[in-house]
Order: sequence, then structure tokens, then C-alpha cells
Amino acid sequence: MKETRTIYLLFLSTGTLLSKAIDLYTKTNLNHVSIAFDKELSEVYSFGRKRPYNPFIGGFVKEAVTEPFFNKSMCAVYELKISNEQYLTLRQHLQMIESMQHLYHYNFIGLFGFFINYEVKRPHAYFCSQFVATMLQEIDLYPKDIRAGLTRPDDLRQWDKLELVYMGALQEYLQLPDKRRNFRLPIRSFFRMS
Repeated sequence: MKETRTIYLLFLSTGTLLSKAIDLYTKTNLNHVSIAFDKELSEVYSFGRKRPYNPFIGGFVKEAVTEPFFNKSMCAVYELKISNEQYLTLRQHLQMIESMQHLYHYNFIGLFGFFINYEVKRPHAYFCSQFVATMLQEIDLYPKDIRAGLTRPDDLRQWDKLELVYMGALQEYLQLPDKRRNFRLPIRSFFRMS
């Protein structure tokens, strides 16, 4: 049997004006997604704000979810089992992007294209769900026939390979003892499940 590793997809709603606007447009919540390599969420990667309180400066980010910007965030944490080979390849991809992050930008044009159902691919530019879908496609996990530039965070949440670990306030999750993070936690009723 092949050795498997676990990664996590973190879905967030930060409650910012931009976040609320996207929620309204998509009729869903938790419209930001990141890849995490540990259940403690100490190593989290995405495309988003480079400066937490400025939505117009974006790109590749290693997110520090313990920063005050995330204090009121709601979240869902899903685990995803992948092969050891996929895990190592994913890490290599992310290390390469991180080492050249000055070349990478937030795909604002692609985000606007998404809103009119037109995929805009730009070199070295992603929005969060486009980035996560692309990374998972590059390790032959997420279906390649799905257009990453038209993938919503909610599309990823609906993916049958993900297993929900937690849904609720991010700060509550971060304060859980390690042992409790090993168990499935009750789903909070204030989230709409789509």
C-alpha cells in the first residue's frame, strides 16, 4: 500500500467589505481558500492580500492566520489525503513559487473574468481558488478538465475527496488542543451548507 500524507484546505470568510461583496455575488460564504500542510495551520499558502488591510496589493502569500486581521474569521478546515509523491511535488511547486514570489501577482483581471464566466489565464497570476485548483491539478489530483480560472472556493468545498474536519470560528479552532483536532468536530449551524 502506498504511503499517504495529509494536507488541508482552509476556507475562510474574513468579514471584510470585499469578502461580503463576493459572498453576495456567489451566494455562498467562505470565499477564500488556502493550502495548509499541518492541522495547526502554521504553514498556509494562497493568493491574497500581501498587506492585510489593503485589498489592492495582492499576490502569493504565506498566511499567518493568527494575525489580528483574521480574528473574526469564520472557517472550514478540510483534510485531503495524497500520496507521498504528490506531497513532495506540491511542496516543490510551492517552494519554487515562494522563492520567486516577486514575479507573482494577484489575478484581478482573472477574478473579473470569473464574474462574467470567462477564464483569464495570466502568467504568474492567480486568485485564491484558481491557485489551489492549479496546484492540485499539477499533482494530478484535481480533474484537469475543470478550468481553474472558473473554479470557486465552493466548487472545491463540494469536491468528494475532501473530508470536513471543522467548521466554525477560526480562533476557536486555533485554540483547540492538538488531541481534539484529531477528531471530527460538530458543524456550526450558522453556516449555510451548499
